[in-house]
Amino acid sequence: MKSLVHGTGPKKLRPSSEVVSAARTTEKLRASEEQFRLLVNGVADYAIFMLSPTGHVVSWNTGAERIKGYSTEEILGRHFSCFYPPEDIESGKPEKELESAALNGRVEDEGWRVRKDGSKFWANVVISALRDESGDLCGFAKVSRDITDRKNAEEVKRLNVDLERRVMERTAELAAANKELEAFVYSVAHDLRAPLRHIHGFSNLLADHLGVSSDEGTKHYLESIQGSTRAMGNMVDDLLNLSRVARAELNLQVTGLSSLVDEVLKELGPEIKDRQIEWKIAALSFVECDPVLVKQVFVNLLSNAVKFTRTRHHAIIEVNQAEIDGQSVTFVRDNGVGFSMKYSDKLFGVFQRLHRQEDFEGTGVGLATVQRIVQKHGGRIWADAELNIGATFYFTLATQAPAAITVEGGAS
Repeated sequence: MKSLVHGTGPKKLRPSSEVVSAARTTEKLRASEEQFRLLVNGVADYAIFMLSPTGHVVSWNTGAERIKGYSTEEILGRHFSCFYPPEDIESGKPEKELESAALNGRVEDEGWRVRKDGSKFWANVVISALRDESGDLCGFAKVSRDITDRKNAEEVKRLNVDLERRVMERTAELAAANKELEAFVYSVAHDLRAPLRHIHGFSNLLADHLGVSSDEGTKHYLESIQGSTRAMGNMVDDLLNLSRVARAELNLQVTGLSSLVDEVLKELGPEIKDRQIEWKIAALSFVECDPVLVKQVFVNLLSNAVKFTRTRHHAIIEVNQAEIDGQSVTFVRDNGVGFSMKYSDKLFGVFQRLHRQEDFEGTGVGLATVQRIVQKHGGRIWADAELNIGATFYFTLATQAPAAITVEGGAS
């Protein structure tokens, strides 16, 4: 009889569904952990790492390596206090942050941190406590970000705001001081007029009273008194004019500079009728300016040119314009006595003179007035000169209109 048993070997068992499910879950967790590790390691802008409960580094991403300068091999096992400046270590700041994170679950801070090479950077730091299912502390997760650029930008902005505030305050103080000074100068100059008139008048009466009977010495003394009062009167007039210029409001109009030069030359006519002067006056542009004040600029500059070419048999005075650094510049040039440029810093000061009074008359206020007028128009003035060769005065006006609008011809 044949046996009914078909097989005599060991029986193969199929894996249960529970075992298959556990294996799949383990594999998914392993894949998830690997993805998380790759994700954390690939974040280059953040230093992300784990600390043991005692604060020693147990993991390290590429962002941490880039920001802090340590390789994984160098930093694993080291205490995280090595990232803090010495003063923070001394004060116990690292340990206090871990204690706060353990107590509150999380702590955030911004402050200086130290790289491997000793350089500092401003960091935003978040430390989170890690606990297991039973609540026991497993360690800490720490995320740091280098925000030095942002901090610097904020500091620059703060400094700019502070600087702007201080400049505004200082400007207001200077404006108030200048206003008081101008009022004082005006008051003093105005009050000097009466006693000067008295001195001049009584010296004339005394001269008339003495008549021809006065000796040469007395005449000389009286002439000196009268000459000094005239000079003082001129100084007072110039001071008052300077004060008026400083206090005047600009009355801006589109004005042809050539017409202003023509007016000034006509006014200078009686003074220069016996002089041999070669005038080189170019066609000048139209500008938006206060014509009364800018005319005063030409009056002072051309009068100076006439005065300081007095010793020249053939004087040459030029008025023209040029483009310097992309800006239209007007200049007055002469071949007069000039001056040494080492004294140029005194040129626009009140009562500053570069020539002797007995050689060339003047009060030393004219160029100061010119500078005030030019500055009121938002421009600047400067000079270039050489002793016994001549001088050139340049000035700009911020209100300059397009140079394409010009006057055909010019004064001669």
